[in-house]
Amino acid sequence: MKPPAGAKSPPTQPEPAQAAPSSSRRPGMAEGQAPSPTEGGAPSRPVPPPKPLGNPGSDFKAGDHVVYPTHGVGQVQGIEAMQVAGMELKVIIVTFEENRMTLRVPLEKAASSGLRKLAGNDMMGEAMETLKGRARIKRTMWSRRAQEYEQKINSGDPVQIAEVVRDLHRNAGQPDQSFSERQIYELAMDRLAAEVAALDQTDKNAAMNKLLEHLKQG
Repeated sequence: MKPPAGAKSPPTQPEPAQAAPSSSRRPGMAEGQAPSPTEGGAPSRPVPPPKPLGNPGSDFKAGDHVVYPTHGVGQVQGIEAMQVAGMELKVIIVTFEENRMTLRVPLEKAASSGLRKLAGNDMMGEAMETLKGRARIKRTMWSRRAQEYEQKINSGDPVQIAEVVRDLHRNAGQPDQSFSERQIYELAMDRLAAEVAALDQTDKNAAMNKLLEHLKQG
């Protein structure tokens, strides 16, 4: 029905603003691809696991077995003073026999770097219980999960490393396990076994057998 001559049409209501399509996409997601149902409401980037706080520099002495987040178990050789830019800097000398590497950690930055003594009974006990748990595999792309696994391994936290071992153990040695899955699994096993061996004062093979026994109980 046409409005009477001379009558003004009612003002058109503005349409609600549409969110930009790119705001709903996550990094690496193709345009138009919907987020995974398991990721609804999740932040656009995975939040890295918190880095465990290390021990103060004054806690270390020569002969201590220690853990550095990105290198695993090493041994303190001592604390030395060195000249840096005309200033004296005290550093903790840590050697990693397996990698034939020496690391110098500034004494005042030992805690923030994550350098720590071996895990206590409570923390390692929690890691062992984690191995017995049910694998939790996220329904996300492998590249995303691999990044999260690597972050957990490099956190230096034995509980988080145990989560990686637990989640990837199911397919260990299976034909459908990818090369990168096997690499990450073996790295996590190696890191955890090295700390268990240092705690139990045994070799790494004995420590790995201990870890496998706990995995079988899951």
